[in-house]
Amino acid sequence: MPHGWMMGPGMLGGFMMVFWTILWLAFLALVIAGIVWIVRNAGGTGGRGPTQESVKEDSALKILRERYARGEIDHQEFEERRKNLAA
Repeated sequence: MPHGWMMGPGMLGGFMMVFWTILWLAFLALVIAGIVWIVRNAGGTGGRGPTQESVKEDSALKILRERYARGEIDHQEFEERRKNLAA
């Protein structure tokens, strides 16, 4: 076989070179997209941290539960305030 036989005008040399280049670039794009997806979802929040409102709501509910556990409020008041926090 002559030297450089795949790059000649016959044997689809030019087409195969373009095909493999496009295939390689598509593979690299998928790898980069996969890395970005992994990094964004690594924290378990989809790249977003908890909002300030959700942190306040969680801490308010925690305080409400603690007050109920200590007996500072009864069950009826606990339920009313919990419903208010959920609204």
